[in-house]
Amino acid sequence: MPDTDFVKGKAGPQGMTGDQRISGPHGREILVDIQGLHTHFHTPEGVVHALAGVDLQLWKGRTLGLVGESGCGKTVLALSILRLIPEPPGKIVKGRIFFEGTDLLSLDRDGIRRIRGNKISMIFQEPMTSLNPVFTIGSQIEEVILLHQSHLASTRKQARAMAVEMLDMVGIPYPARRIDDYPHQLSGGMCQRIMIAMALACRPSLMIADEPTTALDVTTQAQILLLMSELKEETHTSILLVTHDLGVVAQSCEDVAVMYTGNVVEHAAVEDIFSQPLHPYTKGLMKSIPTVEAKKRGERLHAIPGNVPTFRSIPRGCTFHNRCDEVMDICRKEPPPVFCPFRDHSVRCWRYAN
Repeated sequence: MPDTDFVKGKAGPQGMTGDQRISGPHGREILVDIQGLHTHFHTPEGVVHALAGVDLQLWKGRTLGLVGESGCGKTVLALSILRLIPEPPGKIVKGRIFFEGTDLLSLDRDGIRRIRGNKISMIFQEPMTSLNPVFTIGSQIEEVILLHQSHLASTRKQARAMAVEMLDMVGIPYPARRIDDYPHQLSGGMCQRIMIAMALACRPSLMIADEPTTALDVTTQAQILLLMSELKEETHTSILLVTHDLGVVAQSCEDVAVMYTGNVVEHAAVEDIFSQPLHPYTKGLMKSIPTVEAKKRGERLHAIPGNVPTFRSIPRGCTFHNRCDEVMDICRKEPPPVFCPFRDHSVRCWRYAN
């Protein structure tokens, strides 16, 4: 979903509103520019359109929260950026992913390998399954450094010294001693800190975090989010934070993109999304956040009616129309393009066509 400034008007190419891009918000440079991205999976039951023409921008030095219900395509989008979609059954069939001006989909295998882990790193959801149990945490961080930062550390001894620095940076106590520990000797929160250390070891421009706090308790979750925020400020790394938790988004992100059935339906700054959500789906998500005040009033927790359609049974027109309480006739017939009713706030909804 484009977050550049557009001239308000009729929907243009790739569903963008307006005739031209002017400049990015806050005077910042675009780091990632995704245009019309389609990712499909071939199954015995047919082709699953996991991403259906995603448009999205991420700005340098900012954290973008990617939110939506389970199965809406968030993780597929994250893996598509790194070209980690398993082939077969998956395939990126159309679109462009510009990173620092280079189309990642045009790179050969060696070219994308130079990007992965170096300029773009990823923190996965389950740290205990992401770390190799038969190697020490130090050796795993050292391997990353030797592979991607050989100009800074050409020997194992130099890489080990850098690994100790990284452990200290992410708040591991007694790093020179804990570097020889194995993953099973550490808690889940500690292992997630190790994953962050590995992700930052190569000073990436972009860090993708896929539900990095899902398996952690509330206290550890808060510590990890604070750590990521502090490290972003120190290293000037941009972050794409994939999550279903709007509380995490409010705490950690500057921008939000809301996904539904393989597309971004709304994109704006955090304060705009929380104060003035535009898409009926976003409004439903906001109403679903439990509050102490609502509990005191005895109000029942709001739930969006119906279920997320499977990718094999996507409705015609707007894919949210069968769950929407603001549906119009055109919603059942035509998929909405992107409209920008407000500066730096874009939405896929026919209600904002005029």
